[in-house]
Amino acid sequence: MQQYLDLVDETLSQGVYKPNRTGVDTIASFSGQYTVDLSEGFPLLTTKRMDGFRWNSLIHEVLWYLSGEEHVRTLSEHTGIWDAWADEEGRLDTAYGRFWRRYPIPEEGLPGESWPDDAHRWVTVETDADGTERRTFDQIRYVLDTLRESPNSRRMVVNAWHPANAAVSTLPPCHYTFVVNVQGGRLNLHLTQRSGDIALGVPFNVAAYSLLATAIAQRTDFELGQFGHTIVDAHVYCGQGDRGEWYGENLERLQNRLSDVERAGDYRDVRAWLEDAAPAERDGEEGYDHVPGLLEQLSREPRDRPRIEIADKPLDELTFEDVELREYDSADGIAFSVAE
Repeated sequence: MQQYLDLVDETLSQGVYKPNRTGVDTIASFSGQYTVDLSEGFPLLTTKRMDGFRWNSLIHEVLWYLSGEEHVRTLSEHTGIWDAWADEEGRLDTAYGRFWRRYPIPEEGLPGESWPDDAHRWVTVETDADGTERRTFDQIRYVLDTLRESPNSRRMVVNAWHPANAAVSTLPPCHYTFVVNVQGGRLNLHLTQRSGDIALGVPFNVAAYSLLATAIAQRTDFELGQFGHTIVDAHVYCGQGDRGEWYGENLERLQNRLSDVERAGDYRDVRAWLEDAAPAERDGEEGYDHVPGLLEQLSREPRDRPRIEIADKPLDELTFEDVELREYDSADGIAFSVAE
């Protein structure tokens, strides 16, 4: 997918050195944006391998979001992608799918506000073990019903961000809101992220929300349109300690070399210079510098996009076996370490 490679090049070529909470430094840029026409194929990266366990993890994660569960017990049976942020009981103090399907409604709003009553079709009244009742709103049902009844609506917004929760949670949602929008009979989806790990997170985000757009379009009889993506802080992790600090002092040298690139193969020359000039990553810190791997990806030509097939059943009844990846051909995999 060339749009992804353009994002990588733009961030490395124009970004700034930026330390952060993880202790692994970054090269970051502001407001990365692009669109992908989903009718031309499924945007699973082909410049590195993303099938096998990677694809399997992605499907399980999307289904977990759609379930609205607040714990990772079921998800952990298939992938440990969220284990590091869960408590001892497997519960998360943040939310994606929980807020998609169970967004909390205040018991008493402020004067003048409007809120649905308990009998509203998108409201569920939940009762805890101790008898406490709370009201929640199903944003996914709202979108599906609106697409069937008022497809020209500009209000099909799904939000995983609650300011009070985000202020104190371990890891507030990165991809925190998406909008479904119909134009000319084609269903489009736009995702906004406050933060995006370009090497590891963004490829999964693109595929996950494109899968969601495909599933929603099929269930509401729309043709597939575009996936739009905005990443407010788009960043590339560049290492810890001496390795990370080297970029703070030498980023301009790297960017000067990138400005001289004329063809894809030239990125390998930049990588060779980088590996010779930068201090080696220390034992136990290997792979936290994502720049060399991304330069390798930039040297590769994108291959034809694959396609996906999703079983014809209601969204809430989909299982792992109902999603199939077809005609996927990719380059070799590239290893990156996760900064937590």
